[in-house]
Amino acid sequence: MLDGASRKVKIAMGKDSKSKESGGKGKGKQAAGGSDENTAKGKGKGGKAADGLGTCTYVKARHILCEKQGKINEAYKKLQDGWLSNGDKVPPAEFAKIAAEYSECPSGKKGGDLGWFPRGKMAGPFQEVAFNTPVGVTSAPFKSTHGYHIILSEGRKN
Repeated sequence: MLDGASRKVKIAMGKDSKSKESGGKGKGKQAAGGSDENTAKGKGKGGKAADGLGTCTYVKARHILCEKQGKINEAYKKLQDGWLSNGDKVPPAEFAKIAAEYSECPSGKKGGDLGWFPRGKMAGPFQEVAFNTPVGVTSAPFKSTHGYHIILSEGRKN
């Protein structure tokens, strides 16, 4: 099931995947198991996924960007303590408050809102995580060339 991008997302989001075990809509390891139709993803980055992850053309997302790993971990701990550790999804308005408090990106002033962006606009790991995180799910912290990020996926379309 896992192509290169999915493996990286699985690794980046591994800590958080435990909280989704009973929720049915998991990510990371939970998203990997249980469905035979997902095995089509094993054909590389261009393979069509039955669940739509990684195959859409546009993603709508919010993010938190921090230069230092310690700061992004603080923000993630707030998300865990409030929602993720209970298996809940982070409401966009609450994610926006934490983004405004912690993010060092100019988008932080807008609650981390990046709006809709096409595949190919964002660099490497950011694009991989953004296009492979299910709608409504918050990624674990991950590193890119710009620093450390957390992404909340808000939508996807072709």
